[in-house]
Amino acid sequence: MADTNFPKPGPGFDAGHVPITEEFDSARRTLPPVAPLAVALVVVVVFVAGVAYIFRSKPIAQGHVDQAFAMQQQDNPYSMVLMQVTLRNVGGTMLYIKEIKATITTDKGESSDDAASAVDYARYLQAFPDLQAYATEPLRVETKIPPGGEAKGSVMAAFPITKEEFYARKDLSVTIIPYDQKSIELREKGNAPAK
Repeated sequence: MADTNFPKPGPGFDAGHVPITEEFDSARRTLPPVAPLAVALVVVVVFVAGVAYIFRSKPIAQGHVDQAFAMQQQDNPYSMVLMQVTLRNVGGTMLYIKEIKATITTDKGESSDDAASAVDYARYLQAFPDLQAYATEPLRVETKIPPGGEAKGSVMAAFPITKEEFYARKDLSVTIIPYDQKSIELREKGNAPAK
C-alpha cells in the first residue's frame, strides 16, 4: 500500500490563506526601498559620466587655409587653385598624413578634388605660371608631424569653375585624412575669400 503520509507544511507563508489586507500589488510589496535604488542610480550616472569624460573625442590637429589663389587658362572650363595651409599637431601622438582633399562651394554648388601630387607641382606651375609667385613647398602625403609640431605648405587642386567664380566663392576647405584618426578640416581664416 502507498504511503499517504505527506509532510505537513511548516509555519510560514501560505498563499492560499492571505488576508485581504495584504495586497501584493502595492508599492511596498513590488518596489525595492528608495534609498538603495537612488544610491545605485547615482553610482551608475557617475560611472557613465567618468567613462564618457575619459574617452571623449580630443582634437588631434588644428590649422587653417592661410591664402588661396586661382588661375584659369584661356578656353579651359576649370581653374587650378593653390592653397597655402598650416597644420599643427595638438595631440599626443605622431600625425601621419594619408590623403589630402580640397572642397570649394560656389553659387553652382560644391566641388571636391584630391590634392595634386607633390611630384607634379613643377609641371602644374609651368602650365599655370601665375601661381608660381605664390607657391611654397607642397604639403606632402606621408608627412609626419610630431606632437606639438607644425607643417606648412601648398595644396593644389583643380575645380570646374572659372577664376571669377573662385573669387566669389562661399567656402573653401582642405581636408587632411591621417592614418588611424579622424579627418581634419582646415578652413580659411575669417572664412573670407582671398584675392
